[in-house]
Amino acid sequence: MNNTGAREVVHAVARSGPIALLLATALAIAESSLAAAAPIKLHPANPRYFQWRGQPTIIITSGEHYGAVLNLDFDYRRYLDTLARDKLNGTRLWAGAYVETAGNFKIAANTLDPAPGRFIAPWARSGEPGYADGGNKFDLTRWDEAFFKRLKDFVGYAAKQGVVVEVNLFCPMYEESMWAVCPMNARNNVNALGHIARQDPLTLDKSGGLLAVQEAMVRKFAAELREFDNVTFEIVNEPYIKKAPVPDAWQRHMTDVLVDAMKDWPQPFLISWNIANGRAQVTNPHPAVSLFNFHYAAPPDTVALNWGLNRAIGDNETGFRGTHDTPYRTEAWDFILAGGALFNHLDYSFAVGHEDGTYAYPPTQPGGGNPTLRRQFRILRDFIHDFDFVRMKPDNSIIKGGIPAGGTARALVEPGGACAIYVRQTAATGKTPAQSPGSPVTAGLQVALPAGRWRAEWLDPKVGAVVARAAVEGAGIHTLNSPEFTDDIALRIVRR
Repeated sequence: MNNTGAREVVHAVARSGPIALLLATALAIAESSLAAAAPIKLHPANPRYFQWRGQPTIIITSGEHYGAVLNLDFDYRRYLDTLARDKLNGTRLWAGAYVETAGNFKIAANTLDPAPGRFIAPWARSGEPGYADGGNKFDLTRWDEAFFKRLKDFVGYAAKQGVVVEVNLFCPMYEESMWAVCPMNARNNVNALGHIARQDPLTLDKSGGLLAVQEAMVRKFAAELREFDNVTFEIVNEPYIKKAPVPDAWQRHMTDVLVDAMKDWPQPFLISWNIANGRAQVTNPHPAVSLFNFHYAAPPDTVALNWGLNRAIGDNETGFRGTHDTPYRTEAWDFILAGGALFNHLDYSFAVGHEDGTYAYPPTQPGGGNPTLRRQFRILRDFIHDFDFVRMKPDNSIIKGGIPAGGTARALVEPGGACAIYVRQTAATGKTPAQSPGSPVTAGLQVALPAGRWRAEWLDPKVGAVVARAAVEGAGIHTLNSPEFTDDIALRIVRR
């Protein structure tokens, strides 16, 4: 039984019996063990996936735009309740060294754009007015304990709801408007630090005195979050962005600082690097990095490119493919069936006042998200967790034919055992939306199977229903005919 289950049992017994004191003690121990449990790590039998609370884990989620803690108006408990209800198990969080302004990326109701005076950062406010977006300037030598109280409450509540939190420590300044409201900008702090251009704060040699501030922040986050089991750290979001590229030397240095901050821990938290938009091959990985994240990874070629790293590969931001569900559902299925370990859809239906994910964003929004799409992500999560995926690897060679014209099929295979196959009606190329062609098709997949008796089930990824079944027997190439479908269909093959 995991810690969550033990806690629930103790709660139930405590309500029904007279031994309240004894059970209250047991409850306290169970609660304590939840916080003290070993943090999420790479799976020891297959480090391309995770192990969390003793279970093989793939993270599949649809999270808000990273401002849950730094935006004081955002009800993060309601948000985390929504993720838990939707059976999604991850979220991405900005640490407060970066904040956005109205109109950035054409995002309506942006959680990274707090209302004036409602931005809370790791650093305390000073007594001097003049912060660009309302309130007093920051003092980069003092921590804001209210921020860290809010951060720890967020992470602790996420732990209880079964949600892993990726804490992203830094982000480059894409536009002057972002640098204008950054606490590290000398105009916004009382420490005379950061008299520099927006391209320079995340550098070793041109940071205007900010390097020591950043090192201290990394250590502070590690110390504050050490007690939890549901945290991973990403050093910097999109360091490769052309408008303000972050030097590799700076990212390596901050990785070293974080490693040093966790050096005495029984099990340090996982560290991730964000590698590229789309695809790229990692050529010189830092030895402490366990998770390599990509954005807009459709098609998921980057998984195969980096398979030899023997580390987890993630697609932790989507968008810029319209507001319809199809591009993002198919991106998720493609990525996970290609062998990915993490998928995080950037879900714009979460906003202040709509922390239940019901915000009706305009068609100009750079991405999508809604309750229906989150249910579809849950279908994928349930589908993949039904397999012993730690024993599986991508192997499209078992598919010998029968793919719809212009479509794709991906197979995740346990050698000699179960197969998970995903068929797309129309292939995506880069950021091309690949909307539905609108005409139903069928697939007569020719699948090579070893000797045995096999049960095949066709699943509709939109609703989660099994829409057809078949049984085959013996080694060889078997033709498995799907029912008519539009957009996509999944196939589960297991031994009878």
